[in-house]
Amino acid sequence: MFLKILKRRWKMESLFKKDKIYNQDCVIGMKSIPDEFVDLTVTSPPYDTLRRYDGRLTWSFEKFQEVACELYRVTKTGGVVVWIVGDETKNGSESGSSFKQALYFMQCGFLLHDTMIWKKICPFQQRTRYIQAFEYMFVFSKSKPPKTANLICDRKNKWGGTAVHGSQRQPDGIIKPRSAKQISKKIKEYGARYNIWDMPGNKNNRTGHPAVFPVQLAVDHIVSWSNVGDVVLDPFMGSGTTAIAAIKTGRHYIGYEVVPEYYQICINRTKQ
Repeated sequence: MFLKILKRRWKMESLFKKDKIYNQDCVIGMKSIPDEFVDLTVTSPPYDTLRRYDGRLTWSFEKFQEVACELYRVTKTGGVVVWIVGDETKNGSESGSSFKQALYFMQCGFLLHDTMIWKKICPFQQRTRYIQAFEYMFVFSKSKPPKTANLICDRKNKWGGTAVHGSQRQPDGIIKPRSAKQISKKIKEYGARYNIWDMPGNKNNRTGHPAVFPVQLAVDHIVSWSNVGDVVLDPFMGSGTTAIAAIKTGRHYIGYEVVPEYYQICINRTKQ
């Protein structure tokens, strides 16, 4: 039985290569990836019907469900999916599809490890609405907390370098003085950053793709949730940002982009 599983896995691995972007529908393409193969997914799917990509792409909740199920299958236990998404506003109401998707990921067996925010400035403003300045970054882990968490510590602590002092609230709610051992320690100069990441969008986007997120955004997630040599997947590769970030950080990548023009952008950018 074990030998049959190994043969099946070897056959599936022979159908695709790492460090390659495929001009293919991601649901079809991911079926060639063995179970429990991917360490991390960083992706930004279509946002409802905000961008139709020349009318050639159809995006529905049913299509999303297919993608989510395949992501669960190919992700390693403890692996992470970073789902960067926003909602369409139609007839005065936001769709709420991002939350529906998050709940479905949890139904599949993912844990909602963190709801992060990408803070950015959107140039579009409506007369009856405040300027949209963020997108959701849902961080899911498969079946258990992330197997890798290299939290970026670039937030300067106000009291960094000073001794720990004062009291501490216990799990039962009672406040007690800190122990001598705790007081002897000093506060670190830098702590883990907050889960709201302030990064400007690509104002001078010249890739030819209408929805490009910053390479640094992908780099920071890849560094946080994977290790050197791990496999990073992007089922909606778009302009190739995730692949570029994977190359920069020493990870392998697998990507899918169904639109031929955008696929060519991916190829050109990853060759630079």
